[in-house]
Amino acid sequence: MRVLLVNGSPHAKGCTYTALEEVAGTLNSEGIETEMFHIGTEPLSGCTACGSCRETGRCKFSDRVNEFLDAAENADGFVFGSPVHFAAAGGAITSFMDRAFYAGRRSTSALFRLKPAAAVASARRAGTTATLDQLNKYFAISEMPVISSRYWNMVHGSKPEDVRKDMEGLQVMRVLGRNMAWFLKCKQAGIKTGVPFPVREEPVATNFIRS
Repeated sequence: MRVLLVNGSPHAKGCTYTALEEVAGTLNSEGIETEMFHIGTEPLSGCTACGSCRETGRCKFSDRVNEFLDAAENADGFVFGSPVHFAAAGGAITSFMDRAFYAGRRSTSALFRLKPAAAVASARRAGTTATLDQLNKYFAISEMPVISSRYWNMVHGSKPEDVRKDMEGLQVMRVLGRNMAWFLKCKQAGIKTGVPFPVREEPVATNFIRS
């Protein structure tokens, strides 16, 4: 089993990475393989609503989004980490997830459905709960079980050294890792004993316009 951890910070080894690293270490101790995926610092366009991903399951822009979608094919679970920018998720991770989830939900290989996911937020002081609320919505619309911890999945600090002193935050990351591992093992056990996946209905899209 393998969990893909997405570092949505422009800093490859900053505070967000430090939090994700704590989750990854716990997953590894539980026998779960991990891969860290950094979205990088190259500009990421937002979704242009062109609709081409409906045909291909991939975005028309060839960048880190499609690289992630390729890696997601073999992932059993996901953890997405974001720094807090102006009391919300960073602009880069927002553009990244808008495009990745819009394309991934249209993939014929069911990239995200029924795969567990968690969000992690990193901030100096505030804006973490708003960021978590924003990120969790991607999972809920994609039929992904959301993995929680004993507190909201957040760490605090201006630099990695600060995060390493956030004892409660690091504990929250470890509990998150163990909960993710437990869910993955339960899912695997269910598959082995023949528990079927829920029947998938074709999507029905309506609006609220009334004549």
